[in-house]
Amino acid sequence: MATNGNPPVGVSKNIKQIGRTDLPGGGSVVVENGYAYVGHIDPPFGTSIVDVKDPTRPKLVAQLEVPEGIHSHKVRVSGDVMLINYERYKAKGEPQAGLKVFDISDKTKPREIAFYKTHGKGVHRFTFDGRYAYISPTVEGYLGNIAMILDMKNPQQPEEVGRWWAPGQWTAGGEKPTWSRTDTRCHHPIRRGDRLYISYWHGGFAIVDITDMSKPKTISMLDWSPPYPCPTHTTLPLANKVMDRDFMIVTDEEVGEKLNETHNAFLWVVDITKEDLPLPVATFIVPFDGKSTHEFRFGAHQPAEQVYGNTLYVTWFGGGLRAVDFSNPYIPKEVGYYIPQVGKGQKVVMSNDVYHDKDGKLYLIDRYDGLEILESQI
Repeated sequence: MATNGNPPVGVSKNIKQIGRTDLPGGGSVVVENGYAYVGHIDPPFGTSIVDVKDPTRPKLVAQLEVPEGIHSHKVRVSGDVMLINYERYKAKGEPQAGLKVFDISDKTKPREIAFYKTHGKGVHRFTFDGRYAYISPTVEGYLGNIAMILDMKNPQQPEEVGRWWAPGQWTAGGEKPTWSRTDTRCHHPIRRGDRLYISYWHGGFAIVDITDMSKPKTISMLDWSPPYPCPTHTTLPLANKVMDRDFMIVTDEEVGEKLNETHNAFLWVVDITKEDLPLPVATFIVPFDGKSTHEFRFGAHQPAEQVYGNTLYVTWFGGGLRAVDFSNPYIPKEVGYYIPQVGKGQKVVMSNDVYHDKDGKLYLIDRYDGLEILESQI
């Protein structure tokens, strides 16, 4: 669906809404056992827990707050354990940042049980498999965020077991960066088997062997920014081989600090069959004739990290949610989309994150307002 100027809102193809609730703008959403967990962008809102057992009538059951100068816009859950990030936000003072751990056995009363404190700005995006957390903290002696593995066997005592960084980040160890400021930094790691696939902003991405978690080993790195203007946001391997080869979907992020005003953020298909030589083989982009601004962005952002087949659901900011079929990885094909109505008190749509559950429902959070529950007809 091509667009001219700002795209239409409230339109869809092969995806329909089955429920919605107003919530403060969100940075991430995860769903487990009938509850949705939403991390919010702006303080004082931190994390919301929403009962979605009846998806047509989502109900807020708890909401955590954060102090001024912090946002807690990312959340992960496994069983009765919830992890949320604490990241310094908009340069308001120097509040303590890091990763907080909660007991959520009572969903209406989350109880803090640990705070893994970090140096500087804190933790950005992360993943959690129930035993290990793969986080992106700022660490004293390093320039920008690095990748770190925490053992959460005892949730009350998170323990670092390994770290990985791009050569040049460890300034305390005498390394010298070849980039400006913190342009090369960890965005978030995703684990599949004994590999970490790590998005690294203007440093591209890395494939890292974590067979020995205490000694992560670089297999390969690849960066295309520049000449492409947008930083690497997410590196997501497909679940199974396609055409007898292994592929990874990579999204750049449409950001305000692009190197130029043209070329909205791409989605890439990368052949990782030969891990030490990742090869981009295709791109996907939604045509857009308007202009991205700080308030309104149109371009790639974040795929649902739950992968069940060859169709992925990708948030596209002002372009809503896009369903993309990778059955032929060399020719990605859009097979559906959903652009929400504008949220309460807002001027534009900014679809930010999506969760895809095993029943096929999609949980879409807007950066400004609202949680939508959708059903795919694909």
